[in-house]
Amino acid sequence: MQIGLFDCSYTGVLLAGVDEVGRGPLAGDVVTAAVILDPARPITGLDDSKKLTEKRREALFDEICSKSLAWAFGRATVAEIDELNILQASLLAMRRAVESLALQPEYVLVDGNRLPRWPYRAEAVIKGDSRVPAISAASILAKVQRDREMVLLDQRYPGYGFAEHKGYGTATHLAALQRHGVTPLHRRSYAPVARLLVEE
Repeated sequence: MQIGLFDCSYTGVLLAGVDEVGRGPLAGDVVTAAVILDPARPITGLDDSKKLTEKRREALFDEICSKSLAWAFGRATVAEIDELNILQASLLAMRRAVESLALQPEYVLVDGNRLPRWPYRAEAVIKGDSRVPAISAASILAKVQRDREMVLLDQRYPGYGFAEHKGYGTATHLAALQRHGVTPLHRRSYAPVARLLVEE
């Protein structure tokens, strides 16, 4: 069956879009989302989450959750990232998100160029988060969810600035790592963290 990639109705097909957030940071889990949009309840303004303001993402998060036929999160932990590598951990988190959907999709579109190992009929779409509405919706859910988690973790690990940089390797974060050391949130397989561990 040929699916019109950019036809957001995908007539008669339960289609899920999947995306991840958090491949680059030095700290925190990688978070994924899977979304099955409802063609009868269109959502205006869906786009790659990185192109949207935080306020717009937050508003769209609530709209996506209320209007979608199904949505779910998946994740891979810091320990899994260190054990598997970030690519395999991201694919694992994507699989977990799709498997957690209340409605199981007939077809899955995944942002990027790699697909998880799973039984679903699926297609990888490069830059899908700005080209396919269901993937855009997934990117927004994953981004907002992960950002919220990092804000909460900032309270547990004060002094690192997690609420500001969300775990990415900014100058502020690297300086805090030097000053305070490595936390259980940090990915030990990532070079800036691994170097500090060697120096200890």
